[in-house]
Amino acid sequence: MARAEKKRADRRAAAAVEKSARSADRRPLYFAAFLVLADAALVALIIAFVPYTKIDWDAYMSQVDAFLEGERDYTKIEGDTGPLVYPAGFLYVYSAIKFLTGGQVFPAQILFGVLYSINLSLVLLLYVKTEVLPWWALGLLCLSKRVHSIFVLRLFNDCFAMTLLHAAMVLIIYHKWYLGLIVFSGAVSVKMNVLLFAPSLLLLMVKAMSIKGVFFALLGAAVVQVLLGMPFLLSYPVEYISRAFNLGRVFIHFWSVNFKFVPEKLFVSKELAIALLILHLTTLMVFLFVAFSVVENTFSDTFEDHSISRGGALLEYLPFYCLFITAFAIFAHRHFVPYMVFTY
Repeated sequence: MARAEKKRADRRAAAAVEKSARSADRRPLYFAAFLVLADAALVALIIAFVPYTKIDWDAYMSQVDAFLEGERDYTKIEGDTGPLVYPAGFLYVYSAIKFLTGGQVFPAQILFGVLYSINLSLVLLLYVKTEVLPWWALGLLCLSKRVHSIFVLRLFNDCFAMTLLHAAMVLIIYHKWYLGLIVFSGAVSVKMNVLLFAPSLLLLMVKAMSIKGVFFALLGAAVVQVLLGMPFLLSYPVEYISRAFNLGRVFIHFWSVNFKFVPEKLFVSKELAIALLILHLTTLMVFLFVAFSVVENTFSDTFEDHSISRGGALLEYLPFYCLFITAFAIFAHRHFVPYMVFTY
């Protein structure tokens, strides 16, 4: 009798421990949901009371107007701030925005506010799944004045590019590689700064997939670019490729944030660009042979199954940000100017 009673007590204790563990596991998700709702309210207040910052919106709308009027020569599509320098996905996205908002700023701000909440949800999901932060520290992701400004006060195309990138990362940590690559390619089609993530993505693909799988995943990403660029590739292919994928373009010194301390003559020089490229490639090699091998040894057997363990998710998530942050620090003087992820 005493033995049976002891067994029942043990089962109750085990059930209580399991229930407590489940409750603790849900705590980050509950807190993340609260943050999304609270930040949505903050975004609404920003839209209502903070003046809109006029920088690129008029230029975007002028470029979209030229596209909608039938212009397919990229060298002739221009705006107030200069020629169009983004791939075709940018035009499709902002054409849809113009259709939905009539080109008006206020409804566009509301649309971008919704996009901000979606982006924040994706980023929070990445942090919850990888467990790189304690749950209470997730609130730090909502404190960036710059991210709020980029989304709802400036309406930059970076917002769509980085949201698509974060969606691709979520798909990847769930091992949806092919779909993840398609979404990643969509992000690149909006703005090329997303290419800064490509080395780490390729590294993960090689480690997680067969050569055949890598080939078909990359092929799918390439097909996306071809399909999106088709109207321009059929009409003015050289003009499209040279403008939309110009890796040598130099950012205007006046608009630089991180390299203001560099004299303009040095800022635009080819020598600095080559030096930074060499530094970037060297950094990639260091991470490839030193940093990532340490992480991989710490979290072994990551890709044995399709579950999302802490080690597996972290190993798939960490290379993105290690390589991105180094690339950001090195290449921020060019026109690769990423806003959202570095702040996160």
